[in-house]
Amino acid sequence: MPTLIDLSHTIFDGLVTYKGLPAPIICDYLSRENSKAFYEAGTEFQIGKIEMVTNTGTYLDCPFHRFAHGKDLSQIELEQCAELEAISINAKNATAVGKEYFTGKDVKNKAVLVYTNWATHWNTTEYFEGHPYLTEEAAVYLRDAGAKLVGIDSHNIDNTAGRTRPVHTTLLGAEILICEHLGNLDQLPESGFKFSAVPPKFEGAGTFPVRAYASLK
Repeated sequence: MPTLIDLSHTIFDGLVTYKGLPAPIICDYLSRENSKAFYEAGTEFQIGKIEMVTNTGTYLDCPFHRFAHGKDLSQIELEQCAELEAISINAKNATAVGKEYFTGKDVKNKAVLVYTNWATHWNTTEYFEGHPYLTEEAAVYLRDAGAKLVGIDSHNIDNTAGRTRPVHTTLLGAEILICEHLGNLDQLPESGFKFSAVPPKFEGAGTFPVRAYASLK
């Protein structure tokens, strides 16, 4: 059996993933106590209710997130986000992760996961400011080299200090999916593993939380 490594953060009531966006509300729609009115004694159920923006927790971006006519979550193929051959890039303590981190690496048809160690700031105020990101040049290189998916353990794959998002534009414009807010990337080898980050099949949505994980052979 392969070893599975969870690369996702836990989503809980009140979690702030992205400063300025509302936190999720996780509560009962039907509580166990209220369900007693509908079932025999000892047969209680809970039905939950979740209210949240799609950019919550560890999530996957597909082209519709950036482009009005791009593929949404119902249109991407499982082959784009499940059981992908993957490599890990060590960019620990870097801020602007440039092309040089990927040059000479075999990224073609692979998930490329960028380890920056920023996940250590998850669920703190430090997480939002001065975070690591990919440069536009790096995104162009990954696109031209044939990467299938790019992930990062940071607040955003783009530099959020300005108003442009060239990495999202470059990658999603080429139908290369993006996975942000990953965790535990320090537990991965450089290669020889598979990556999965499969979202629900929603029509009209470009982003949604995933249970991302690595499968080590």
